[in-house]
Amino acid sequence: MKRSRFTEEQIIGILREQESGQKTADVCRRHGISEGTFYKWKSKFGGMDVSDAKRLKALEAENNRLKKLLAETMLDNAMLKDINSKKLVTPAARREAVAHLRKTYEVSERRACRTTGTDRSSVRYRSIKPDDAPIRGRLRALSAERRGFGYRRLHIMLSREGVHMNQKKLRRLYREEGLQVRKRGGRKRALGTRAPMLLPQGPNQRWSLDFVSDALDDGRRFRILCIVDDFTRECIGLVADTSLSGLRVARELDDIIKQRGKPRMVVSDNGTELTSIAILKWSQERRIEWHYTQPGKPTQNAFVESFNGRLRDECLNETLFSTVRHARAVLTAWKYDYNHIRPHSAHGGATPVEFADQADMGHAPYQLDQRARKGQCFEIGLSS
Repeated sequence: MKRSRFTEEQIIGILREQESGQKTADVCRRHGISEGTFYKWKSKFGGMDVSDAKRLKALEAENNRLKKLLAETMLDNAMLKDINSKKLVTPAARREAVAHLRKTYEVSERRACRTTGTDRSSVRYRSIKPDDAPIRGRLRALSAERRGFGYRRLHIMLSREGVHMNQKKLRRLYREEGLQVRKRGGRKRALGTRAPMLLPQGPNQRWSLDFVSDALDDGRRFRILCIVDDFTRECIGLVADTSLSGLRVARELDDIIKQRGKPRMVVSDNGTELTSIAILKWSQERRIEWHYTQPGKPTQNAFVESFNGRLRDECLNETLFSTVRHARAVLTAWKYDYNHIRPHSAHGGATPVEFADQADMGHAPYQLDQRARKGQCFEIGLSS
C-alpha cells in the first residue's frame, strides 16, 4: 500500500479547515489534493481528534500483524500435512523434504528448515566422497556376466583389473546396487557317524566323474560328461553329446590321459555307462582304481557335484543352446574361464590353474575339506 505524504494530524487539520467554513475546493487547492481524496479522508477521519486517529492506526497495524501470523500459521500447517507421510529420519530425506517445500510453496530455505526441524548446515552440506559411478558400472557389468558370483569373487575380479577397494565398501556398493545372489534352500544333512574322506595330496591323483543333462531350444536332450581333478578343482573334461556310452567315456579318458598322465583313482556314481563292461575292462587294463559311491548318496562325490552346481548356475541356466555344436563351443569357452579366470574360494581366490602351478612348484598347501574340519566328513564308496 502506498504511503500517504500527510500524517493523521495533518489530515485532521485539513478537515478542520473545511469544517470552519472554508470551501472544499479552496482547501483542496491549497494543500494540493483532489476532492475525492478529501472526501475519502472525511469518511475515515471525520469527527475524530488526533488521539482517535493514532488509536485507529495502531488497531490497523495490529490487525495486519494478526492476519500475517494467521496466514503464516496456515501455510506452516499445510506444509506439515504435505510432508507428514514422509519419514524424515536420514539427512538425505530431510534435504529432499526441504527442497520439496521450497519448490511447491515458494518459501525460503530458512522457513522450510524451521518447519521440518532441519539444520540449515545439513541442507547445504555437499558430500566430499569420491564418485563411485565407474566402479558401480563395472560391478553391475561383472554381475551381469557372472550372475552366480557373490561380492567376494567380484572383489577378486576387480582387483585383477586394478581396482583396489576395501571389501566392506565393495559389499556396501554391491548391496546398494541390489546385486545379491539369491540363496538356495538348505541342503539335507545326513545323520550318524561318518569316516573322514581322505583327500588327494597332489594334482592328478584322483578324478571325479558325473553326468549333467540339458536341452536344446528345440526340446532335444543332450548330456555332458564332467571330469574334475579333486585336488586342484580343475575341470579337465567337458564332453557334450546326445549319447555317451561307456566306450565313449573310456575313449575320452584316454585322450585326457595322453595330455595329463594317469590318475591313481577315479570316483563316480553307479550310472549304467560308468558300471559297464567297457569301463571295468578299461580300469583293469590301465591299472587305475575305480571307486563307486553308494546309491542315493551324491555327497560322497562332492567335488564334482559342487562343480555341477557351478556349471548349471553360471553356464547352462544362462545360455539357450541351438545345436550340440553350439553347446560344445560354449562349454569350451566356459571351461577355459573356469580354469584360468574364475577365482575359486577353496584356493583363497586363486584359479585352479594357478593353484596347480603352485602345487607343481611345491608351494600349494595341503588343504582339508570344510566338512572334515567340522567333523562331518564322509566315507568314499566301495571299490569295484
